[in-house]
Amino acid sequence: MRRLLVVIVLTLGLVLSGCIGRENDRGGVRMDLEIGSIFHNGDYIPVEFTCDGEDVNPPIFIGHIDPNAKSLVIIVDDPDAPAGTFTHWIAWNIPPLGEIPKGVPPKGVIEAPVRMVQGRNDFGKIGYGGPCPPKGHGVHHYHFKVYALDTTLELDPGASRRELEKAMEGHVIQMGELVGLYERK
Repeated sequence: MRRLLVVIVLTLGLVLSGCIGRENDRGGVRMDLEIGSIFHNGDYIPVEFTCDGEDVNPPIFIGHIDPNAKSLVIIVDDPDAPAGTFTHWIAWNIPPLGEIPKGVPPKGVIEAPVRMVQGRNDFGKIGYGGPCPPKGHGVHHYHFKVYALDTTLELDPGASRRELEKAMEGHVIQMGELVGLYERK
């Protein structure tokens, strides 16, 4: 009986360690970028950063950036949208300096407060479009995903998310994510 228990515990340990390893390994992409903002992971996003407020992007803080990173990409989306995942913001060629400041202007090419190129969101606009779920649709989860790349991307301003993700293929070395919540009653 004791021998059987040892075998079960060892087998369970191997199975769990294999699951943990796969969860943190997305095709060689390290999942160790630390992403933060003025709200914590799993907390509600302040109204200021939504369609009910100023509708500007929150500051995004990025830690533990690989020294080989040449640029960052941010993708913000809402997988709870009624018609499927809704993209709120895509931007690329962000210097790997550790912060995307609050209130990036809604233009294709930005030189200040931080250099970046922005694409078209699912509102049909360039730049950030804050959380704006349908009233009464419940709590939505907004994923702020940051990727560290080993290159900069040759994409025109206003590119689509699909074009961005295709250009990123084979160049992502790190990723991190922050999830914020928002609901309109």
